[in-house]
Amino acid sequence: MTMSVADIMKKKLETIEEVASIQQTAKKMKEKNVSSLVVVDANDRPQGLVTERDLARKVCINNVPANAVTNKEIMSSPLITISTDSSPSVAADMMLQHNVRHLLVVDKNNLTNTRPVGMVTPLDFTRYQEFTNDSADKDAIEKILEYYI
Repeated sequence: MTMSVADIMKKKLETIEEVASIQQTAKKMKEKNVSSLVVVDANDRPQGLVTERDLARKVCINNVPANAVTNKEIMSSPLITISTDSSPSVAADMMLQHNVRHLLVVDKNNLTNTRPVGMVTPLDFTRYQEFTNDSADKDAIEKILEYYI
């Protein structure tokens, strides 16, 4: 059985408005027990991504008040996306190529709609690694796990 990104992705995405403060973002991350939030505009369209790493590197170490900075100011953008039917090894290669830890997954049958249907992070590959028999896939997955974990 060939697995795809759709098989390993997290399907529940949490969002936050781009005008929300970083303090609100940190609270929502804690409340939802997630390490990233998709940043959306006033029309609920994805604009970027804010991660715990962004909070630490762009706010905390710069001694900036968390209630004075908005998501739009620190979000990672543009979003790096991958199709639901892509292989996990392609996803791992994309993460390494773009130096990112989160890929937003979009439905390949609806690429005109930019709404993501899920997200893939390096931890998602740990489940996949148990099922793969393809050595090329295993090599790509091991690279991403060694690099990010």
